Amino acid sequence: MTEGVGDPDPARPNGVRGWADVVAEQLTAAHPGTRYANLAVRGRLLRGILEEQLEPALALEPTLVSLYAGGNDTLRPRVDVDALMADYAAAVARLRAAGAQVVLFTAFDPGKDAPTSWTRPRQALYNEHVREIADRHGCLVLDYWRMRALQDWRYWSVDRLHMSPAGHEYVAARMLELLGVEHGLQTPPPERLPVTARPGVLREDLYWAREYLLPWVGRRLRGTSSGDALRPRYPRWTELSPRPVRPAGPEPAGTPR
Repeated sequence: MTEGVGDPDPARPNGVRGWADVVAEQLTAAHPGTRYANLAVRGRLLRGILEEQLEPALALEPTLVSLYAGGNDTLRPRVDVDALMADYAAAVARLRAAGAQVVLFTAFDPGKDAPTSWTRPRQALYNEHVREIADRHGCLVLDYWRMRALQDWRYWSVDRLHMSPAGHEYVAARMLELLGVEHGLQTPPPERLPVTARPGVLREDLYWAREYLLPWVGRRLRGTSSGDALRPRYPRWTELSPRPVRPAGPEPAGTPR
């Protein structure tokens, strides 16, 4: 999610943009000189994220860190959420001890129609841990679970697992509001967004199973990940210049260009 999967942009590292880039650009507009790093890599499990990203993050001496990790773990057949979140809590404690403000994400509620709906009990337990850890360490929480607007499939990409460009922009706007930063993001209402996923339509379900579900199962059987050949997009500090806000949906008919 933080890498930006589902929000394609061939001109950027790994070919994606994502909510974090959008937040960085808006922060730079409000606070010139803002520096930004993005260590996220798709497909990582929580312990892999902590092993690969925690020390590099601390070495940057950041003042603000966002952490969303553990979602991929909940998709595995077996997961001990309590043990998982003990490691998560230890990482949060280190980040806070280093002086960084930390924003934690609750897990998203996939609802009853998503292919991951069977994970809802795990996600709910995960969220209770996140909220307790946030209270204990004085962290901010972006409550992804309660973003009911995102229950509309038009905010999701064709893989049904990652957000579409509009979904990423929606989350970016909510993050900036949580941080108290004015922004110019305007996410169009759902009726102006293209339909990217339609579960229950047989032809589309078959296409999704062939193009996304079966490859995912194959990677699980081989013990590989979609991010194995990728590196973090911005492993060192960079400045993302503010760019004009890209519309998150199609222009209505008759809109002058």
